[in-house]
Amino acid sequence: MKKEIDTKGAVSKSFARKMESISPFELKNKLIEMADESIKKQAHTMLNAGRGNPNWIATTPREAFFTLGKFGLEECRRVMYLPEGVAGIPQKDGIAARFETFLKTNHNLPGVNLLKETYQYMLLQHAVDPDTLVHEWAESVIGDQYPVPDRILHYTELIVQDYLAQELCDRRPPKGKFDLFATEGGTAAMCYIFDSLQQNYLLNHGDSIALMIPVFTPYIEIPQLRRYQFDVTEIAADTRTPDGLHTWQYDDKDIDKLKDPKIKALFITNPSNPPSYMLSPETAARIVEIVKNNNPNLMIITDDVYGTFIPHFRSLMAEIPDNTLCVYSFSKYFGATGWRDAVIALHENNIYDRMIANLPEDKKEILNKRYSSLTLAPEKMKFIDRMVADSRQIALNHTAGLSLPQQIQMSLFSAFSLLDKEDKYKNKMQEMIHRRLKALWDSTGFTLVDDPLRVGYYSEIDMLVWGKIFYGDDFVEYLKKTYSPLDVVFRLANETSLVLLNGGGFAGPEWSVRVSLANLNEKDYIKIGQGIKRILDEYADTWKILRK
Repeated sequence: MKKEIDTKGAVSKSFARKMESISPFELKNKLIEMADESIKKQAHTMLNAGRGNPNWIATTPREAFFTLGKFGLEECRRVMYLPEGVAGIPQKDGIAARFETFLKTNHNLPGVNLLKETYQYMLLQHAVDPDTLVHEWAESVIGDQYPVPDRILHYTELIVQDYLAQELCDRRPPKGKFDLFATEGGTAAMCYIFDSLQQNYLLNHGDSIALMIPVFTPYIEIPQLRRYQFDVTEIAADTRTPDGLHTWQYDDKDIDKLKDPKIKALFITNPSNPPSYMLSPETAARIVEIVKNNNPNLMIITDDVYGTFIPHFRSLMAEIPDNTLCVYSFSKYFGATGWRDAVIALHENNIYDRMIANLPEDKKEILNKRYSSLTLAPEKMKFIDRMVADSRQIALNHTAGLSLPQQIQMSLFSAFSLLDKEDKYKNKMQEMIHRRLKALWDSTGFTLVDDPLRVGYYSEIDMLVWGKIFYGDDFVEYLKKTYSPLDVVFRLANETSLVLLNGGGFAGPEWSVRVSLANLNEKDYIKIGQGIKRILDEYADTWKILRK
């Protein structure tokens, strides 16, 4: 790569253009290499704000997990213990009474209060059988069984349903219930959804879908794969204020493209990634009306991982439950990317099941054969259960499901939020990223207009917008003619050891950069903001010299 960089640290235009075809997450590795080289040459510390991995964790749910693990091991040793390190497995009879004794005896252990309150919550809110509940918990934390039910454990589903009703439905869930499928992070959820939609003839090769952009890059790349090759209509969040600032919302005329029944599915990340804004209530209402009046079989796949970072978030799953498949990951909010905890939520009454039931007879016959080894009535299998089977190539359905320890940690994450009646954790999370966002923008010298729809987990900064405001239209034209849009992120990495991602890789404005507000400390964002402004000013200094 060195020969592609001149003595001033700029990359060649031809090299930058070649790299424009690379996913921003793969490009990040190149930028880290450049930042490493910069560190060797100068007294810099590399600041990587490219990936959205948080630099925080939720402590209490983890403390509860490890304390529950202590109880689980005691239960195993109670049944059988050999000095060689062999124990039995938890037994159900009387286990609730032993758990209550454990809580009293170990009342000073970290996380005990959450375990106690979660136990009481399940007894009072769901009238569960105590022995059955605690036995599921003990086996889950020990991980001594295959997941049964394979889609999600019974009590995990109950508590996560409550969590989603609170966090994604603003405590106002629609009637009925959502069936959940616990998955290995949002990554697996995405793969399973695309696969099963095609396997069940709900989306076929070359079908038309709509994609609300900017968006998480895999939602752009997966539809282009040879297996799918969907005809994609992009709906861009390109509305602006009168003075040219992005509002990152959608024009009604673009939303109205969804009225076309040829568009079979809509994919949306809400709040967006980047630029991290919640869908406006007006746009959400317009989509609801279109589904009701124009395109009733529109499948909506919404990825709502950032919904907990803004007050009173309400997902499309709450507004159009029949049509919406929701993906929710616990990774960002709880600092748990390594746990790989997520769910797919689908309402018990949904268009997916109805459309499968109305398929032509030849396709239904193919599907009945596909799932015939699992049930005597494959035609009655719910779509969400088909996803579980598809995730293990049907034949391995009997060993499908998210591991039990992952599911109990998911349960404890959910319980922690449900029992936090004053939203202390949520308020602190939101305050923390907003402080970082302010530090970033204050140090750029750019103006960040107040917006109640802004989440702030990421920030997308369009260099052309600020180039125009500071230096005018001629300067913007000079930038576009002289440099590649990737030059900004390359120069930041090479000259200042700052790693950001290119907004164009998310189908955002080509000259924008994405900054994650999750993975560095507040003071680091001051340096990032200064670095962004410095690069813009350096471009302008060169332009001014050339104009003389």
